[in-house]
Amino acid sequence: MRDEYNISELNPRKNPYSNRFYKQITININVDTIAYFKDLSQENGIPYQTLINMYLTDCAETGRKLTISWK
Repeated sequence: MRDEYNISELNPRKNPYSNRFYKQITININVDTIAYFKDLSQENGIPYQTLINMYLTDCAETGRKLTISWK
């Protein structure tokens, strides 16, 4: 093992499995909702997009259904 490594000589590669787990999409989210998750992000030290993904994943895994009542 070397005492020092020249980082500029390393060959950085993208994770070949990352595309299997995530898909980038465009979605419109209410400004207040984004602010809510950004505040949670500050409290927990987790990026807000990760929090949104965690919440949606939990909904999908537990089969949570949306209840809508028009007033």
